[in-house]
Amino acid sequence: MADLPNAVVKRLLAKHGGGLRVSGPAVDKAVQAVEDYIARLARAAQQSAEGERRKTIMDGDIDAARGQVG
Repeated sequence: MADLPNAVVKRLLAKHGGGLRVSGPAVDKAVQAVEDYIARLARAAQQSAEGERRKTIMDGDIDAARGQVG
């Protein structure tokens, strides 16, 4: 089961997709893609924080992770 609410993703897709309607299967695919991206981002940010011997992910770790994950 997805952790990210479908309604949020659907609203963002419609907002940034020129107001077009979004099908249910498209929302499901987008939710999975976003959750996959966040998982990769979190792992890269974790490595950054642990590399500096911290137990807290900071904004700089997210910035560094975005550069790695894309």
